[in-house]
Amino acid sequence: MSTQEHLNPPTRTPESVRASSWPDVQAPIAPCEDKRIEQLGRTRNDEFAWMQFVPELGTRTMENLPQRLQTHLQAERSYAQQMLAPLEASTDAFYRSMASHVQSAEHVPSTAMSGWTYTVDASAASGRKLFLRKHSDGRVQPLVDEAERAQGHAYYRATDHQQSPDDQFFAWAEDLIGNDRHRICVLDMRDGVIRVIVPEDAFGYGGLTFSPSSRDLFWIWRDAQSRPSRLYRSAIDEGDAVLVHEEHDPALFMRVARTSADGFVALTLFGPDTSEVRLIAASDARASARVLRARERGVRYEVNEWDGGLIAITNAEGATDRQILRLAPSDLRSIGTLVPHRLGVPIIAVVPFVTTLVRLERVEGLHRLVLLQRDGREIPIVFDDPSYVLELPPGQRWDATHVRIVHQTLAQPPRWLDVRLSDGQITETGRESWSGLEPDRYRIERLTAVADDGVAVPITVLSRKDMAGDVPGPLLLTGYGAYGIAYEPVFSLPALAWVDAGYRYAIAHVRGGSEKGHDWYQGGCRELKRNSMTDFIACARYLNDIGYTTRTQTVAYGVSAGGLLVCGAANMQPGQWAGVIAQVPFVDMLNTMSDADHPLVPLLRPDWGDPLADPVAYDAMAAISPYENVPVADYPPTLCTAGLKDDRVPYWEPAKLLANIRRRSTSGAPALLLLNPESGHQESDQQEQLFLQAARFWAFAQHCADASSFRR
Repeated sequence: MSTQEHLNPPTRTPESVRASSWPDVQAPIAPCEDKRIEQLGRTRNDEFAWMQFVPELGTRTMENLPQRLQTHLQAERSYAQQMLAPLEASTDAFYRSMASHVQSAEHVPSTAMSGWTYTVDASAASGRKLFLRKHSDGRVQPLVDEAERAQGHAYYRATDHQQSPDDQFFAWAEDLIGNDRHRICVLDMRDGVIRVIVPEDAFGYGGLTFSPSSRDLFWIWRDAQSRPSRLYRSAIDEGDAVLVHEEHDPALFMRVARTSADGFVALTLFGPDTSEVRLIAASDARASARVLRARERGVRYEVNEWDGGLIAITNAEGATDRQILRLAPSDLRSIGTLVPHRLGVPIIAVVPFVTTLVRLERVEGLHRLVLLQRDGREIPIVFDDPSYVLELPPGQRWDATHVRIVHQTLAQPPRWLDVRLSDGQITETGRESWSGLEPDRYRIERLTAVADDGVAVPITVLSRKDMAGDVPGPLLLTGYGAYGIAYEPVFSLPALAWVDAGYRYAIAHVRGGSEKGHDWYQGGCRELKRNSMTDFIACARYLNDIGYTTRTQTVAYGVSAGGLLVCGAANMQPGQWAGVIAQVPFVDMLNTMSDADHPLVPLLRPDWGDPLADPVAYDAMAAISPYENVPVADYPPTLCTAGLKDDRVPYWEPAKLLANIRRRSTSGAPALLLLNPESGHQESDQQEQLFLQAARFWAFAQHCADASSFRR
């Protein structure tokens, strides 16, 4: 493909499609059935509650749904397919724009252990990853071929890949069903034999680690409500799993990992405002865990090793954006401050080395790396990009002379950089390469919108450098704004495919995330959640005002809690959007947070509030929950996705929302549900499927922007 073809892919919607706007197809009509709910002296009517189905045993499938529900969801799938059929040419063009870039095999090197360097090859035609290792003597050993592992399964996603400290074993968790319940596999790298250590119901996101001796595997089990609630230890050479800790508080999650010097296995129990760490010494991996500091509401902390002792990264003593303390080895009390608290400069991550304590923090919304020497000297590492992301890969050698970091932007693929710990000198050791990609052809801007209450909201904008700044055009605006999770502007081939078509892509860094510290997070929580949505609207208006787009060309896009954000913003200002795309959206907020049996509800009450006990929380949710607040108005075209096996944000949330939109919208615009019977909250991680999903979204967004003037 030539440069000119790459920058101008043939993705425009055909004239015949634009002229007719949307196909004349009758949408499924969901019957309304009264279900009056009395709660805290308030009454609501959940007329589409009949769509909810939880099987007594096993996983949801299309076959075990009640017949009426099965018929309705099949009709939804057929309707969406018919409505999107005219966009197949555009979908294919967007897909080809992404797939035309072929990834090279030279990427993702990790620090060498015992002469071995672990790498990942994602360049295979299958679109799946091949994990392998290379020895300094030239030997290459394949470890895990995910294309081979995925054969015969409708769904496959793997996570938490890691080698043992002695370089004899390689472990990973894999989901073969789509319900986020994993099995754990261990490869003996000496003879190539793979054993399934945990056959089912394991938790695979920070849910497994080898013991420092490499003889045991610690892993986390999910209960019937899919909540991580037990830590087990299994011997690598077989034997029954041994229960290490069982957590009875449903408001806490679990994470297990080794400390940096391999002195301990650390079990961290945590929620939005509470944590507790239990340590198991490397000298006796089969001993009971030692509690460092008993859980206390409002206090969160993490523990690691450095400079001959333990350190805590914590918000204790009012350090909302965290500080780093030394701990006494005898009673683990604080004996000094290594890094003091600085308001608005959150400490994101810490990686200790023998000589240096490396921390990743955020200053004015941008990442900064700091090398703290044992004598107290600090070396800051910053980059000139207007917007970028830094990551600290796990599993780095304690005695290394360099820290490995990953640098990327929306247009620049990840680069692996070694930063010398003694002086901060940077050496590039590898990069992810894609054929035909020219990062210098793109412009990345960091802009600022002003919210209704005067707060400055950051925006990251990606466009082509050859685009005129004063000519408005289609713009995709995305955001998240929840759980204190920052929306990082990571490299994205789908975003580039959208921009290559001559459009703009923007991220609204709204309150509820952590882009500007803990206060930014709290400013979009509970009764202040409305701020996230009004921030998002303010960003859209600002991009309209500066001439980048218009309200009839702006499409909103959000995932999960980002779906709550964009659908809430659409309810507040339906005329601001040409279209809305909500991927597995959390939109039945009030009903879900009133479901005490939901696996995430107890954990997330500090973020959203408790409508079962707190009238203020109930009223705040009732005022913004997207399902209950669809206005009688010209609603924009809306596309939602759902995974039938999703137990985080179940399919009925978007299904109920769309039924209510169809009932109340006066525009005649489509409201579509793309339901995947084989997936959960996440799609299978095969590259082809991810690209195809993004291509469908972009074709829908493009048609919304092209057809909005016809609709309005």
